[in-house]
Amino acid sequence: MISLDTLLNLLTLNDSINLNDFLATVLTAPQLVLLFEKSPKLKKMLQRELPQIKASITQQLKDTPVPDALAQEFAFYTQTIGLTYYQFTQQLQQTCQQLELLNSPFYDEAQSLLKQTEGESLTPAQHSLFIQRWRMNLTLQALTLNDDLLEQHKQKLIEELKKQLAMSGFLAPLLNDDEEMSHGRLWDLSKSSLHTADSERLTEYSHFLRSQPQLNELAQKLGRSRESKAIAADNHQLGVEQRLQSITSTFPEEVQGVHQSDDVLRLLPPELASLSLNELEIEFYRKLIEKRLLTYQLQGEDHQPVTTQRPVIYQEKEQQPKGPFIVCVDTSGSMGGFNERCAKAFCLALLKIAFQENRRCFVMMFTQEIIRYELTAESGMPQLIRFLSQRFRGGTDIGHCLQEAVKLLQTDSWQEADVVVISDFVGQRLSEETQQQVRQQQQLHQQRFHAVTLSDHGKPRLYAIFDFIWPFDTGLKSRLKRYVRR
Repeated sequence: MISLDTLLNLLTLNDSINLNDFLATVLTAPQLVLLFEKSPKLKKMLQRELPQIKASITQQLKDTPVPDALAQEFAFYTQTIGLTYYQFTQQLQQTCQQLELLNSPFYDEAQSLLKQTEGESLTPAQHSLFIQRWRMNLTLQALTLNDDLLEQHKQKLIEELKKQLAMSGFLAPLLNDDEEMSHGRLWDLSKSSLHTADSERLTEYSHFLRSQPQLNELAQKLGRSRESKAIAADNHQLGVEQRLQSITSTFPEEVQGVHQSDDVLRLLPPELASLSLNELEIEFYRKLIEKRLLTYQLQGEDHQPVTTQRPVIYQEKEQQPKGPFIVCVDTSGSMGGFNERCAKAFCLALLKIAFQENRRCFVMMFTQEIIRYELTAESGMPQLIRFLSQRFRGGTDIGHCLQEAVKLLQTDSWQEADVVVISDFVGQRLSEETQQQVRQQQQLHQQRFHAVTLSDHGKPRLYAIFDFIWPFDTGLKSRLKRYVRR
């Protein structure tokens, strides 16, 4: 089966000029001109795409077969031009009959040329004219078919570009306030097939992020945490530095064992049993006075500021590379409601930073299982919509998520990444193995772990392994205070 592109080439037609005219017509379409006037940057994005669009249309022309009637007539034409002048003259009547059978548009013109000879043999000049007119007729049929096909592509392409341009313009204020930064990335994301409900979801969380500017400020601070590294001068001068030190506290966090005390709220069952026997009641009160009752021992871990001295004068600062984000989002039941909206909005704020600074952003939603999304990938926009549509229901297993994050940090593409854990940190303590893995990454590879805590009831032990703790209280009192400030 002969294709349309092959037929045009066999007729020695260069269709590149026709394609260039077609693309110029697309750019001047009234539907697109209005969008270009609102955002000139979008026109530049589209102009970058023109070579790919041209290559795509050229490939479609190669894959488009011509109608059977035209293909048969062209095959008959090719066979006829191979005849000598004498053979052509002898078979002229059969040629006209075959053109009539093929229902060729050239048949009437061929009959007209024959009538001009008045029954005499065709001269060589008339023979050349017959072949030339036939070729022109075939060319006209091929060009008509090509123009019809391009017109179909034009309407389809204009509709697709309108959707893509509109989506790109829609995403720009949502994901990036700087249109120049979003020049290429948003154009790629806008190729995803999104529906009205998807755009409404993006709008909802974008407006929520604007209503909580502290979340955006927190994301900006976290994004700059790797901005520079201080280098000490040759002559060190000692100054004062305050840091947090973990100490064992009587804060009742978890059971550590059994000890003797007078804490009647944590008595062991045997001691309570002795109180119920008249013979042992006096013995019970004696142990209570002497603080020798067997009780559960509860301990926790607290952080207190410790003042130390260290060199504080520096001669320069070395710029540090800003790596990707690995964002671990707690999707337990306690993170539902307002916490859920804050967590998703914070991820959207980090995504804006990733676009601005050309960084990758990988999200891991964790409960008992882990769901992964790379929001800056080519398919990042559908993944972002799925992430924003997820509901937070389940348990909390921070340890398993941190282990998976460490595995990702050990790959070549994510060695410079920062790990961000968004949670209320109400859960079980981390295993020694998990803590050791995290500390090894911190010490050997200088990889940083951030904790974004959405509650003031988090377990202090869970904070111990993080380099930075970013609090954002979502309690009703704090929410009211932020609302009053606005």
